[in-house]
Amino acid sequence: MQLVFATHNTNKLEEVKKLMPVHIHLVSLSEIGCLEDIPETGESLEENAQIKANYVTENYNLPCFADDTGLLVNALNGAPGVYSARYAGEGKNTEDNMTKLLSEMRSVTDRSAHFKTIIALNLKGETHLFEGIVEGEITSERAGGDGFGYDPIFSPNGYEETFAQLSLKTKNSISHRGKAIQKLMTHLRQLSNV
Repeated sequence: MQLVFATHNTNKLEEVKKLMPVHIHLVSLSEIGCLEDIPETGESLEENAQIKANYVTENYNLPCFADDTGLLVNALNGAPGVYSARYAGEGKNTEDNMTKLLSEMRSVTDRSAHFKTIIALNLKGETHLFEGIVEGEITSERAGGDGFGYDPIFSPNGYEETFAQLSLKTKNSISHRGKAIQKLMTHLRQLSNV
C-alpha cells in the first residue's frame, strides 16, 4: 500500500520510514509533486495535522497522514507549543529557535518539558488521530549532532543524553513521534487483518 507522509522534512521522513512495515510504501510530498509549503494555520497540533492531511487528500486524492509536533515547556506555560517551528520567527530557523528558548530558560529552575506529536490519518474516507508524548527536560546547552529541531536541547526522562546524542533506534523507541507512529501502525495492521 502506498501512503503519503505530508512532509518536506527529509530527516523526519527517514526517521518514520525506519518504523514502517515492509508492505507500506511511504512517499513524501515532493514524490507526489506537491512542492508547496502547506500552511499550518491551526491553533492546536491536532488542527495543524488535520489541515496538512486534508490538503493532500483533497488535492491529490491519496491516502495520507500528517503530523504536527510541539515542544511544551512547563515554566513557559506550554510555549513554544504549536509555534515550535516558528518560535524565533517565520523563517523556521532551528538554531534561532533553540537560542531563543535557551535564553528564556537561562534563570529557570523548573526545566521540565514534553514533546507531543499528533498524527492525522486520512484513509478510506475516515480521519483518525494518534498521539505520542515523551516527558523530559530542557538542557542548559546544546549537545549532540544527530536528530533535528530541538533534539540537541531536550533530554528525555531516564536518559543523561539529549535526543541528538541518542541512536536513531533508541530515539524511535521512546520518542513522541515513535509512540504516535506505533499507534498508527497498530491501526494499519488491524485494517489489513479485517
